Amino acid sequence: MSNIDLPSKFEEFADARRQGFLKVKEIKDKGGKIAGVFCTFTPSEILDAAGLFSVGLCGMSEETIIDAEADLPKNLCPLIKSSYGFALTDKCPYTYFSDIIIGETTCDGKKKMYELLGEIKDTYIMQLPQGVDREYAHKMWESELYRLIKTLEEKFQVKITEEKLRKAAALRNKQRNLYNELFELGKLDPPPIKGFDIYKVIEGSGFSFDVEGNCMRLRELIDNTKKAYEAGNRPVAAGAKRILVTGCPIGGVLDKVVNTIESNGGAVVCFENCGGVKPVRHLVDENAESIISAIADRYLKIGCSVMSPNIRRMEMLPELLKEFKIDGVIETVLQACHPYSVETRTIKKLVNDAGLPYMSIETDYSKSDLGQIKTRISAFLEMEPVR
Repeated sequence: MSNIDLPSKFEEFADARRQGFLKVKEIKDKGGKIAGVFCTFTPSEILDAAGLFSVGLCGMSEETIIDAEADLPKNLCPLIKSSYGFALTDKCPYTYFSDIIIGETTCDGKKKMYELLGEIKDTYIMQLPQGVDREYAHKMWESELYRLIKTLEEKFQVKITEEKLRKAAALRNKQRNLYNELFELGKLDPPPIKGFDIYKVIEGSGFSFDVEGNCMRLRELIDNTKKAYEAGNRPVAAGAKRILVTGCPIGGVLDKVVNTIESNGGAVVCFENCGGVKPVRHLVDENAESIISAIADRYLKIGCSVMSPNIRRMEMLPELLKEFKIDGVIETVLQACHPYSVETRTIKKLVNDAGLPYMSIETDYSKSDLGQIKTRISAFLEMEPVR
């Protein structure tokens, strides 16, 4: 296995979150407006068309959980507690500088947390349909987009036009296509990039505040990675078990799950979660007669477990198993995340029916279970397909 240095752009993306702290203050100093968001269902195109700079606020550290537990129950998802804790303690510059926070009615824990968050920051809640199998789901979500547009226009004294929305949709589609191209590198055998590095790139992209600039950096990164691969760079050993990671958002447990998989000889070649393929697989139809309807349609194709039944996830997962030639699936479930926890039974059956081994890991943001996780993952990687 050759160890040619990875493209320097990887370090640039990894450092993006820290550098973003300075960038967000610079934006504010120049009179710019910040929209804090939590979920992939939040329509970026509308925020862009309003001239807002959007940034993710999902907590990925246990640092402020103890502070959050003064208001929130202990048996609550660590992502929710961490996010609220950073807002409560003013320890997150992104939350602190947000002019508005956009929430959504996904899981019960988050939407109730938003009520408390609204006492700290201006928080707007979008009512997300809880399923896509009803005729009125699309109409409901489309009406929510119009309501958001009206709210932003009034609050920030801007006009969100159809032209601005179509321009924003085209730029976001460009970025999604690049993300898809980056993820598709995982289809190569062996892959030219570790899953941990891919995820850090995606995570860092969320703190760039410049979509066009981010597209340029992604293009360069992808091209350089391909060149390094053609030159013989093999960061992943040939024959490594090809793992798909699914389940909850994993930003707060990336190291103890993904890094553990790869340090034990596995290769994470696909992420089917909020920071992976799921939110970028579908594009907005830029040429649709109604751009608002097209935006609504695109977001309702995201297969999140808050949807019941979760049709989109059950359609997409079998496709990914084949496309990425998966050898095994590891599902990460954050403690007290009931939607994903209940759905593990269905996912396990789907994966096993495809002839593949499956394992679910329930965890939180602490390090207390790291030893146990290492042992379980090591044993899992020794398993043979169940075909």
